[in-house]
Amino acid sequence: MTDSSTTEAAVVLTSRIPLPDSERCALLITLNRPHKKNCFNTEVCHKLAQIFHNVAEEVQGYDSNCNNDDDGSNNNEEGQLLLAAVILTGAGKSFCAGADLSAPPNPLHQSSDLPHHLQWNPVHQMSRVGIPIIGVVRGHVITGGFELALACDILIGSHTTTFRDTHVKFGLAPCWGLSQKLSQRIGPGRAKIVSFSARPLRAERAYEWGLLDELIDETNNSSEVDDDVVLKRAIELSANIASNDPLMVRRYKRAMVEGTSMTLQNGLQRERELGISHYLEIVGDGATFETAKDFISDDKRPRAQSKL
Repeated sequence: MTDSSTTEAAVVLTSRIPLPDSERCALLITLNRPHKKNCFNTEVCHKLAQIFHNVAEEVQGYDSNCNNDDDGSNNNEEGQLLLAAVILTGAGKSFCAGADLSAPPNPLHQSSDLPHHLQWNPVHQMSRVGIPIIGVVRGHVITGGFELALACDILIGSHTTTFRDTHVKFGLAPCWGLSQKLSQRIGPGRAKIVSFSARPLRAERAYEWGLLDELIDETNNSSEVDDDVVLKRAIELSANIASNDPLMVRRYKRAMVEGTSMTLQNGLQRERELGISHYLEIVGDGATFETAKDFISDDKRPRAQSKL
């Protein structure tokens, strides 16, 4: 994967951030149109889709060659650190204020299930990524930007964060999942309030309703705003993720994601199927259980302070 962080005027930036206390990294993806509140046009959509496609392919490579997780090699074929998580954010004061109406992506293409259209659908490509995606959402998170946020696994925001779904206000149809995913996060009644009213949803209420998973105070000890504190928390969380078994993180995400599209009964059955497959693979060597026993019995190990 190429690093576009040094490309002049790139509409999307990427950089790999080494994570402390691990030999893995997080991929930071930044929407880079701050003068447009990071509104996306066709170029941004295609760039995002390509980046997430590349991430998905790289992570699938980890699963097809699990030796990368077990043999002490923590680099991919290009010599880069393996990915533990993805962080998606926006440059400047806003995450994403939706589509750039001066050059919007083709809505027929973005609504299509045809493979040559899904190739350039960023939300579809995000759904293929097998590691956690953390959304750092500050400022405006509006309509299509709202849908990009909902494609993340975890959302971290600040008191500046404001969500708004304006589809009904302008006679537009959602095509990246907002009509389905918002109900799963906050319940159908609250989702209908947000979408049918087209009114802003402030950070405190979004956190109270479960849309924001963490709400970070951006003021430091001098009461000045620290724009980096939310991103720092996302990097810290990525490091927490990186400290765990990488194969199990990916398989756990798969079980969770697949279960959301099933009834509870079918989801439990799918969990058992994935569990049997996992244990058939690892139970023979005994290493997993020995590692767990050693960890539990080590009285000298540092006790992590809960962030929950």
